[in-house]
Amino acid sequence: MTDDSPTRVRALLPDLTPWRSSADFRRLWMSGLVSNFGTFLTFVALPVQAKELTGSAAAVGAIGAVELVPLVVFGLYGGVLADAFDKRTLIVWTEAGLGLLSVALLANSLLPDPAVWPLYAVAALSSALTSVQRPALDSLWPRIVAHEHLPAATALNSLRWTVGGVAGPALAGVVVAYAGLGWAYAADAVTFAVSLLFMARIAPSPASHEAARPSLRAVAEGARYAWSRKELLGTYAVDLAAMFLAMPLAVLPFLADELDAEWALGLMYAAVPFGSLLVSATSGWASRVHRHGRMVVLAAGLWGLAIAAAGLVGNVWLVLLFLTVAGGCDMVSGIFRGAMWNQTIPDELRGRLAGIELLSYSVGPTLGQVRSGGFAAWWGVRASVWSGGLACAGAVALLALCLPKLMTYDVRTDAHARRLRGQRATRPSEPLAG
Repeated sequence: MTDDSPTRVRALLPDLTPWRSSADFRRLWMSGLVSNFGTFLTFVALPVQAKELTGSAAAVGAIGAVELVPLVVFGLYGGVLADAFDKRTLIVWTEAGLGLLSVALLANSLLPDPAVWPLYAVAALSSALTSVQRPALDSLWPRIVAHEHLPAATALNSLRWTVGGVAGPALAGVVVAYAGLGWAYAADAVTFAVSLLFMARIAPSPASHEAARPSLRAVAEGARYAWSRKELLGTYAVDLAAMFLAMPLAVLPFLADELDAEWALGLMYAAVPFGSLLVSATSGWASRVHRHGRMVVLAAGLWGLAIAAAGLVGNVWLVLLFLTVAGGCDMVSGIFRGAMWNQTIPDELRGRLAGIELLSYSVGPTLGQVRSGGFAAWWGVRASVWSGGLACAGAVALLALCLPKLMTYDVRTDAHARRLRGQRATRPSEPLAG
C-alpha cells in the first residue's frame, strides 16, 4: 500500500502559484506583510493609551465612532478614485500619509502629558487614508493575478495579514508593558518606510478605458450594480452583521482586567488573527470549494457562536481558545467573500465595488467597537461579548433565509464568473503585470 500522506499534506498547504507567477504580487505581498506588522502594534497601543488616559470603556469604544464618518465618505469616493486614476499612485501616497500619522502618535506619546484628542484625530485621519487606499489595493489584485488563481491569492493575502496579526499584537503587549507606547508607535513608522520601498517598484496600473470619471453619479452606478447582485449583497450583509454584533476587541483590555489576567491582553488580541493564520496556512482546500456563499454563511454563524462562548466562560485559557476558533471562522468567511468579489466583478467597476466591500468589512468592526464599549459600560463586559455573539448567529441565519441567491451561488455556473473568465482568456497577458 502506498503512503499518500505527503500528497495530503501538500493539498492542505497554500497554493503558491500567484507568488511564483507575478512579481508585482510578491512586492505587494511583502509590502503588506511589513506594514501590517506595524499597524497591529498601533492597533493594540492606541486603545491601551486611551484606557490609560481616560479609564473609560466608552472612551475606548469612541475611537471606532470617530473612524466611522471618514470610513463611509472616503470608502465610497475612494472606490471611484481607484477606478479613475492610477492605482499604484493612490496606494503609494496614502501609505506615506499613514506613516506620517504614526510619527504623530509617537510625538504625542513622548510629551510629558500626552493629550487624548490626538488619538481621536489620528484615528479619523487614518480611517480616511485607509479608505482611499484599500479600494485601490483590492481592485489591483485581479489585474496582477490570473483569474483562476484568485482564490489562492486571497488565501495568501490572508496568510500575510494573519502573520502580522499574530506577531504584532503579541509583541505589542510586551512592548507596551515593558518598553512603553512610544516604541510601538516608532516601530509602526519604520514599517511604513520599508513598505514604501516595495510599493515603489510596482508597475503602474492606469484606469481602464471604460472607467467613469470621479463623481457622485459614478458612486451611484457602483451602488446600483451591487444592489443588482443579490449574492454579493449577501456577502456584504453577512459580514456587516457579524462584525457589528460580535466584534469584542474594544473591550478586551477590560475583559483581561475582569479575568485578573492583564498579562494575557496581547494574547487576546493575537488569538483572533492566530486562528485566521491556522486556516490560511492550511488553505489549499479552498480552491476545491465552489459554493462560496454557503461557506460565507456557515463561517459567519460559527464566528458568532465562538464569540458568545468566549464571553460566557470565566477561564482566560478558554477565552483564548474560543477567540482562536472565532478567528479561524472569520478567515474562512473572508477567503470565500474575496473569491466571489474578485472572480465576478468587472474591471471598470472593481474600485467602486471595493469601496462598498470596504464599508462591509470595516464599518461593521468600527460600529462594533462602539456597540461593545457601550454595552460593556451599561451591562457589563462579559455580557457585552456573549450577547453580541448570539445576536450575530441569529442575524446570519435570518440573512441566509432572506437571500437564497447567496446560498445557491456556484462559481462553476455563475453567469458573472463565466463572463469574466472568458474576458481574461482573451487577454492572457493582462493578469501578470510586473
